[in-house]
Amino acid sequence: MRSLPEPWRVKVVEKIHLLPREERERLLGEGGYNLFKIPSEAVFIDLFTDSGTSAMSDWQWAGLMQGDEAYAGARNFFHLRDTIRDVFGFPHFLPVHQGRVAENLLFSTLLTQPGMIVPNNNHFDTTRANIETNHGIALDLVIAEGKDPNANHPFKGNMDLERLRRLFEETPREMIPLCMLTLTNNSGGGQPVSLANVRATAELCREFGIPFYIDACRFAENAWFIKTREQGQQDRSVAEIVREVFSYADGCTMSAKKDGLANIGGFLASRNDALLETLTQRLIVIEGFPTYGGLAGRDLEAVARGLREVLDESYLRYRVTQVANFGEKLTKIGIPIMRPTGGHAVYIDAKTLLPHIPPLHFPAQALSVALYREGGVRGVEIGTVMFGSTDPQTGQDIPAPMELVRLAIPRRVFTNSHLDYVAEVLEHIRDHRDELRGFRMTHAPKVLRHFTADFEQLVEEPVAVA
Repeated sequence: MRSLPEPWRVKVVEKIHLLPREERERLLGEGGYNLFKIPSEAVFIDLFTDSGTSAMSDWQWAGLMQGDEAYAGARNFFHLRDTIRDVFGFPHFLPVHQGRVAENLLFSTLLTQPGMIVPNNNHFDTTRANIETNHGIALDLVIAEGKDPNANHPFKGNMDLERLRRLFEETPREMIPLCMLTLTNNSGGGQPVSLANVRATAELCREFGIPFYIDACRFAENAWFIKTREQGQQDRSVAEIVREVFSYADGCTMSAKKDGLANIGGFLASRNDALLETLTQRLIVIEGFPTYGGLAGRDLEAVARGLREVLDESYLRYRVTQVANFGEKLTKIGIPIMRPTGGHAVYIDAKTLLPHIPPLHFPAQALSVALYREGGVRGVEIGTVMFGSTDPQTGQDIPAPMELVRLAIPRRVFTNSHLDYVAEVLEHIRDHRDELRGFRMTHAPKVLRHFTADFEQLVEEPVAVA
C-alpha cells in the first residue's frame, strides 16, 4: 500500500526562526534552564505540548465567526451540548476553559477529608496536583509493562486490575471517592488503554460502588488504537468505539485542547445530577455562567466542531502514523524511546541515553536543555523534575520511575521534514552525549514545581560504578 500524505491542504503559514546558538544559550541561562521560561518566538520546532497547539480547520475558523457572545444561553453552548451527547453519550455537562478546572471542580467537591485515595492508571501533573492540593492521594496503578520503556505490549496504559481490586478490598469505601482512567496514558508514554480494560475497570468500580470517571483528553487517539490493535474491533468505526468506551463511565473530565482540536476549552460531564448541580454552583463562582463556563461563544463553537472532526479516520490514521514513523526514525539512529509509540508524542528514554547522569541530577532535564541548545527544539521533561517525590520519613528525594523527554506533536502543524530536522539534532546529541552534565534545582515550588523551578548546571558527574 502506498504511503498517504497529509489529509489536508495548507492555506496559511506561520514563520519560524532559528536563533543563533549563543542567543539560545543566553535565554537558557536567563530562564534558569527551565524550558517553560523560553519565549515561544525563540523556539524553532516546538514539541513542548500538544495541548492547545493544534492547527484549527477552515470549518472551525468559520465557526469562530458564528460565535454568539451572549452572557446566557449562547447558541454555541447548545451546539456543544448536542456534540457531547452524540459523541460521548453524556446528557449533561459543564463547559470550562481548560481541563484542570474540571479536575479542580471534581476533586474539591468529592475529596471531603484528608487521605482520600483516587486511583488511576497514571495521573498527569495537573490531575495529581488538584488531588494533592485537596489533601488526597493520587495513586498510580498502571500495569507493570507500562513502567518499562522496552516492554512490547499493545496497551501499556491499562489499569492493573489485581492491584485495583486489592485497593478496593483493603480500603474503606468512603476513602475512595472515585476511580479514574486516563485515555491515552500521557504520563506513561501516551500509551493506550484497551476496551476490555476500560470495561473491566468499570465493572470492578460498580462491584464496590465507586464512581468511575475518564480523563478523556485523547479519547479519539485511544479509540484508534483499540480499532487497530484490539482483537474483534477492526470492523467497527472509531465513533462506535468511543460511544461504548464512555457508556461504561459515570462521567469524564476533558481538556478540549487535545483531541478537541481547539486552542482553549474543556468540559466536565457526569451522570450524577445531584453532583452536577453542586458543581454548577461552584462553576458560577470561579468560571462563569453554566452556558459559557469561562469561554467565549466562538471558542465553544470551535470545540463543538473539533470534537466531531477528530473522529475522521483518515485524520487519525495519518496522525498516529506520523508519530509512529518519527519514533521509528529515532530508533534507527540509536535514540532509545518508549515502545511502542503512543498517539500524540514520542517519549525518549533519557535514563538509557544518558546513563552517566544519575536520576537525582535530572537526566531528562539535561536532555531537554540539550535539545534546545543544539537545535532550538523544545520538548518537556517527564521524569524526576515533574514526578519526583520526598520520603516523608527520611526527607530523602525519591526519583521518578522513568526519565522521559516527551516530544509532543501538535496536531496538523508540523510536516515530516520538521521531524527529520529534530531527528538530526538528536543524532548530534547522541554523538556527544558523554559531554552532557546533570542539573541541580535551585528553586523548587511545592506545587507543579516543573512549571517555575530554576536550575543550575553541574560541572562534573560522579563516575559510574559498573
